[in-house]
Amino acid sequence: MFETPEQLLTQLRLGEDSTLECKSIAFAGDKVRAPGREELADELVAFANARGGVLVLGVEDKTRRLEGIPLERLDAAERFATEICHDTIRPPLMARIRRLEVVADDGSARAILRIDVPRSLFVHEGPGGYFYRVGSSKRRMAPDYLARLLAQRSQARIIHFDEQIVPETTLGDLDHELVERFRTPRTQDTREVLLRKLAMARKDEDGTLRPTVAGVLMATRQPERWLRHAYIQAVAYRGEEILPEGSGAGYQLDARDLTGPLDQQVLEACRFVVRNMRIEASKRVGRVDVPQYDVTAVLEALVNAVAHRDYSMYGAKIRLRLFANRLELHSPGALSNTMTVDSLPLRQSARNEALTSLLAKCPVPSELPGLETTRTTLMDRRGEGVTILLDRSEKLSGRRPVYDLIDDSELRLTIFAASALR
Repeated sequence: MFETPEQLLTQLRLGEDSTLECKSIAFAGDKVRAPGREELADELVAFANARGGVLVLGVEDKTRRLEGIPLERLDAAERFATEICHDTIRPPLMARIRRLEVVADDGSARAILRIDVPRSLFVHEGPGGYFYRVGSSKRRMAPDYLARLLAQRSQARIIHFDEQIVPETTLGDLDHELVERFRTPRTQDTREVLLRKLAMARKDEDGTLRPTVAGVLMATRQPERWLRHAYIQAVAYRGEEILPEGSGAGYQLDARDLTGPLDQQVLEACRFVVRNMRIEASKRVGRVDVPQYDVTAVLEALVNAVAHRDYSMYGAKIRLRLFANRLELHSPGALSNTMTVDSLPLRQSARNEALTSLLAKCPVPSELPGLETTRTTLMDRRGEGVTILLDRSEKLSGRRPVYDLIDDSELRLTIFAASALR
């Protein structure tokens, strides 16, 4: 909206509405004195919880007079806005902050700060609470309105979270090669039709086809550009526990943030485990190498983690932890629907229908050493993945892996390491 300075100036002359908010800005030395940090945060929250909008610093809201921002104060103004988006709003707001030079009515050039706030995937809370935009003002959400919005923007609604449109994206953001790998020899659809059938794109309120969460996660090289938490954090430790800070270097053997499309994350995570696990030799009947973990079981665990985690939880990432005696895999989100820890091997419940369908089309990586599976694709449509990882891990180590819920917001899987001395 208001793509050119001229369009923005025209709207500024007309005044505030549901998509535009103006604020004067005043300084005390190098610090912003007005508007207040909390006031500005609540205005930004109201846009994000509605259909998005533009907030302009350097324009008096009542008179619409273009006051501008002194050039030597632009750094302070931008820092002020950035800190509010990241530190004052929960979850942090991904806004686009730009410096613009516009011409005032007297012909002089003035600097302003433009903050573009997209319609968010999440429900944001400001210091004053939950707000949304109505006309030219923000309104506090009533409990029933807040409940409906939380339902609409969570995995509980009719359109699952992985089928939600990602704000500020276009079809051009989807990598051609990553999209085309889902095309079969019998597929005759155009790219746009194929994306819609695969739930990788959906039309927004204006009829524009845009990528969904599933599209970003499976068909972009850097999904964390839009979904900052959509990666696997992998760490291998020397001992059996995480040591406190200051314990000295060397207690971490390896640490990586594994990014890219989800199937690539799974492959890289498996490689991380293979690279960092120990191989012991048993001489009871000749020499037999005993790996700490069954690679097929690890693959099943990782596929389940990326397929079923709750992507609506802002800032929560999958955490892979390798200790001397166990592997821990932490996946954000409680179990979906009426699933329980005990029912995981027995039942199926897909939180992310589009993602599970796409992963069921991705081939199993053949280059992983130790992988033993007759499947050809990553996702098992028969619901046998959990049983496979439990049985194979128990056969190798003698101990059955354990699932448990942490604070009803994170599912942890513990796979115990095998030993040649067992």
